[in-house]
Amino acid sequence: MPVLNRWIFSCVAFLAATVAAAQPVQDETLLETVVVTAQRRGTELLNLPGNNSRVDAATVELVGHTHISELMYRNPGVWISRGSGQENLTAIRSPVLTGAGSCGAFLFMENGLSLRPAGFCNVNELFEVNSEQADAVEVVRGPASNLYGSNALHGMINVIVAMPERARRVSMEAGPDGYLRGKLDIGDASEDNGFRILLNGTHDGGWRDDSGYDQQKLNAGWQTRLAGGDLVANFAATNLKQETAGFILGKDAYQDNSQRKSNPFPEAYRDAESQRLAARWERRLNNGLDVAVTPYARRSRMEFLQHFLPGQPVEKNGQESAGVELTLAEAGSGVMRWQTGLTAEFASGFLEEFQGSEITEGSDFLIETRPAGFHYDYDVASSMLASYGQLQWDMTPQWMLELGARFEYLRYDYDNNMLDGNTDDQGNECGFGGCRFYRPPDGNDSFSEIAPRIALNWRPDDRQQLYAAATRGFRPPQTTELYRLQTEQRSDSIDPVEIDSIETGYRWLGERVFVELVGFYMHKKDFIFRDAEGFNSSSGRSLHRGAELDFRARLGAGFSIAASATYARHEYDFDQLAGGGEVIEDGNDVDTAPRHLGSARLAWDSGRGGRGEFEWVHLGDYYLDAANEHRYDGHELLNLRWQQSVGRRWLVTLRINNLANTHYAERADFAFGNYRYFPGRDRSVFLEVGFDGS
Repeated sequence: MPVLNRWIFSCVAFLAATVAAAQPVQDETLLETVVVTAQRRGTELLNLPGNNSRVDAATVELVGHTHISELMYRNPGVWISRGSGQENLTAIRSPVLTGAGSCGAFLFMENGLSLRPAGFCNVNELFEVNSEQADAVEVVRGPASNLYGSNALHGMINVIVAMPERARRVSMEAGPDGYLRGKLDIGDASEDNGFRILLNGTHDGGWRDDSGYDQQKLNAGWQTRLAGGDLVANFAATNLKQETAGFILGKDAYQDNSQRKSNPFPEAYRDAESQRLAARWERRLNNGLDVAVTPYARRSRMEFLQHFLPGQPVEKNGQESAGVELTLAEAGSGVMRWQTGLTAEFASGFLEEFQGSEITEGSDFLIETRPAGFHYDYDVASSMLASYGQLQWDMTPQWMLELGARFEYLRYDYDNNMLDGNTDDQGNECGFGGCRFYRPPDGNDSFSEIAPRIALNWRPDDRQQLYAAATRGFRPPQTTELYRLQTEQRSDSIDPVEIDSIETGYRWLGERVFVELVGFYMHKKDFIFRDAEGFNSSSGRSLHRGAELDFRARLGAGFSIAASATYARHEYDFDQLAGGGEVIEDGNDVDTAPRHLGSARLAWDSGRGGRGEFEWVHLGDYYLDAANEHRYDGHELLNLRWQQSVGRRWLVTLRINNLANTHYAERADFAFGNYRYFPGRDRSVFLEVGFDGS
């Protein structure tokens, strides 16, 4: 990274604080009371002994993201890497995890419930939630398994959506390449009753050849009084039809104007749909305890062309699941506060992989070991039981101790619908030692994990907080890692992934300034990677350590500034020969793990119905391979947004993404002897016109 960029990155927060300190005190405070839901219930931020970042509804509306990556830059330690269309890969205090073991390292939630059942993750889950119309998006960085369980390994994202309120809003938006989006928001609310309906539909013609998508999302929320308690029900549905554009090849190909818009895989596609239904009933009992019961049900289906594999097989997968959560919490504000809960969940899923009649292109080895026909066809039924408990003890008016733990048991019952072994679907043997895929016989697997947590919180006054916390996170093997095997591999060689984390943080919540500084150290063991023989091996170890800054300040005259910054090292903690001939060496950076992440925003509220922001986004350089021999140089992006009220009912929003028209890569990679890139979109101008009849 150039010296100038390093200097800007390290000094932006200091300069902002200096400017803020020079301004006269305003009557309006920055934040009086911030309430977050990281503890499974509303918690004042300065009473939270852990990190939490939150994007509110007003910010979601102003950003108007076409992909959730555009929204998540605002959170320290977070990078959502955009693929083609709505595809995404996630990094939260981690590298961007790809390939074996990448799925299930993060927990994605809607209104506090996981989008998928345990064991049935998908790396692209975030396109199954309506973040475009969220009331808030919260992020917990680092493990959160003590409260939320499976997959809250490196972090979690919770999208809060469709909370009942009075609303009568509609908008239409247009952008380049035939981009069109419409949004509808209708709701009403009284003291005891309310509803909310959110709907949006998007068409994107795609800026690369033979790409684009159509997407629809619906959320409905309803609230009433029932049996002396409050009942809130939510329904969500999403649908995506996408024409996928793949990697472009060649060193710095993303800078070539002719290659940037090309698509080497015009036949690629992804179709996905999801539905979720949940109801939460909660009541305060006469003895002062809060009780809550949350039944839920989920369904998803996905079909896509695996254009990145020889033979380009089609995968179909899906799941149905249902469960219930029971929670009980001490409702008072005494010296001791506690909460406990039980969860039972049952799921049924399937996966099929089918290669058409076309012969695999490539070497004799590929042709022989990847025959046409069905490769996999299996069903998995799962059951999960979990319990957790958490205690908070105010040892003195300033000191608070938090203790918590979660126990979780997960069982899979696997049923292979094809011939066992590594023949083709007709029972014919493949050359070169057998077909590349292996189908284990029917069986079952079970996993049990305990995730403890201990934290200490010190509040010297009403504005400051210092905390330290030690937490364990876990991730059971996912069904695809156990039953979608390679030749001669055994599923009993795959263990759960565990991560141990220590973090310490400082917060200052002033009248005009908010500062959060966090340092963390994490050690992960038994993570899954593809070894030199093409097997899923769970012997990986890595170290993750760094520092994060979240800063906001009001500057006076309607101006404000915000910045987030991260410096982190993500390193291998073992030596191994990996797939593709890569050599993993202890101390090497994990690939796709930039050491620097950051963003800064200068915002202005005109006081006359106008508001806007100028945003700078920084992504540092990173290695593209485990051997640290190939590198992407990183990039900076500039974005400009302005929203203006016209009359009493109309709202016009102008958004310019990639203002400087920077040629950059959303994701860079090196594999099979080639540099590979998902190029970033050119300068794009979006105009939205909305009507608010609330």
